[in-house]
Amino acid sequence: MSKNKILILFAHPLFEKSFANKILTEHIPDSHSITFHDLYETYPEFDIDVKHEQELLKQHDIIIWQHPMYWYSCPPLLKQWIDMVLEYGWAYGKYGLALQDKVIFQTITTGSNAENYSTEGLHLFTVPELLRPFSQTAKVCRMEYLPPFVIHGTHKMDEQTCHEKAASYAQLLMYLTNNEIDIRKIQEFPYMNDWMQSKNI
Repeated sequence: MSKNKILILFAHPLFEKSFANKILTEHIPDSHSITFHDLYETYPEFDIDVKHEQELLKQHDIIIWQHPMYWYSCPPLLKQWIDMVLEYGWAYGKYGLALQDKVIFQTITTGSNAENYSTEGLHLFTVPELLRPFSQTAKVCRMEYLPPFVIHGTHKMDEQTCHEKAASYAQLLMYLTNNEIDIRKIQEFPYMNDWMQSKNI
């Protein structure tokens, strides 16, 4: 059985000061099926090589935008990557079929607790609601958008808990590379974490 190839597009402008994302990346499995691509390391001047990025996308089956939640969105370099790489006529439009049927989701860290992302909470909206611009971008590109893998409460999280969350992320990555995934079933859940729990992954 052929394995799914995963491309992790990682965007963290202050990675050297990161706690949760540093541990998350340390747990990413060393696999020929997983490509870890640090955008801020590759493009410190924001001079994105569009053709190279498009070629990377074509070579992978599952795309992950991994980033901290920055003011209910993503860090600026990832936004620029979306603006530049997902070109009309290539990623979308009548003849833009390069990404059709590829799977995409987000791995997100946020300092705030889960209960704050609700109608009654501090942020008034759920995480999936706040990510609708990303899900709509995927839809326009004819991609299959899955719910996010989210780690809440990183500001107060102890190291052991963070390692446990990172180990769960590693398990998810290995499962996705080695198994055919039921896209419609996963889309029934608000978080990828919830689907994993239902599958005992």
